[in-house]
Amino acid sequence: MSELIVNELSCQRGYNNLFNDLSFSLTAGEILRISGTNGSGKTSLLKILAGLSGAEYGNVSYNQNQVRSSEYQKDIFYLGHLPALSPELCCRENLSYLSHLQGDNANDHIRDALIAIGLKGYEYEYAANLSAGQKRRVVLASLFINKAPVWLLDEPFTALDSNGIAILEKQINKHSNNGGICILTTHQDCNLSDMRSLSL
Repeated sequence: MSELIVNELSCQRGYNNLFNDLSFSLTAGEILRISGTNGSGKTSLLKILAGLSGAEYGNVSYNQNQVRSSEYQKDIFYLGHLPALSPELCCRENLSYLSHLQGDNANDHIRDALIAIGLKGYEYEYAANLSAGQKRRVVLASLFINKAPVWLLDEPFTALDSNGIAILEKQINKHSNNGGICILTTHQDCNLSDMRSLSL
């Protein structure tokens, strides 16, 4: 069975010790919500799990592949809390670019993904003209394309209205029901199946 293992992880940023000796594991179908006050290390933890930052001590592996290895990276999808869109590209172009960055060749599914996330009719609208919630939806449309088994989502519900939150919850639950693993941070209440919690 697929398993993500975090073993005795410690993180320091500047003079601040964010967390020490953090250990947990997740298997196929599990969802973990990370909570904590601002500056407690939630985003730092996700970036370490994504291989974007290093830890002081400890190790991370997925199916025995170590973090930052090519085998590990192909199984990980990281979504930061900033929209990371080009204002000069339309929704369709932005999503195509994001999917290629993640190693997906998903041009045939981009329109369907934008419709699924609630952006029907906005496929060719420039990102510069979108609201904050619409920009967030463009990035979240990646979740309808990406095939990585492990999702790392940093504040995915930010700027979404109730309909957007419901769409995203449904997609995360679908990912979990299909055997995927999801780790997310959020300050909002959410309706996710069999969700575990970890407080930093």
